Amino acid sequence: QVQLVESGGGSVQAGGSLRLSCAASGSSSRACMGWFRQAPGKEREGVARIVLSTSTTQYTDSVKDRFTISLDRTKNTLYLQMNSLKPEDTAMYYCAADSRWALCSSGPLVVGDYVYWGQGTQVTVSS
Repeated sequence: QVQLVESGGGSVQAGGSLRLSCAASGSSSRACMGWFRQAPGKEREGVARIVLSTSTTQYTDSVKDRFTISLDRTKNTLYLQMNSLKPEDTAMYYCAADSRWALCSSGPLVVGDYVYWGQGTQVTVSS
């Protein structure tokens, strides 16, 4: 089992920045960790992923060059630094993890590739 607890969400104006944190605990190993988001009335979508064995990262096109995913292994904490925020970034942001390297380490960010999920943290960007 892996427990994930997000924090750091809030309300900002367009152009502002936020840093989300995800504290991980539990005995199960993790191959990948990622950030997903879900806006009202929309499906949950992948935002960014990091493969733990290689530190390889991947981003969805809409956040490239604005968001940065990182992992502090000493603190078992995943981060998402979000800069130049836009109103369309408004969503509930979720941290996710999975141990199946062959499934989660390549290809598009897919909700179904992740077993462990946090409770989410709300990000609201006003224009």
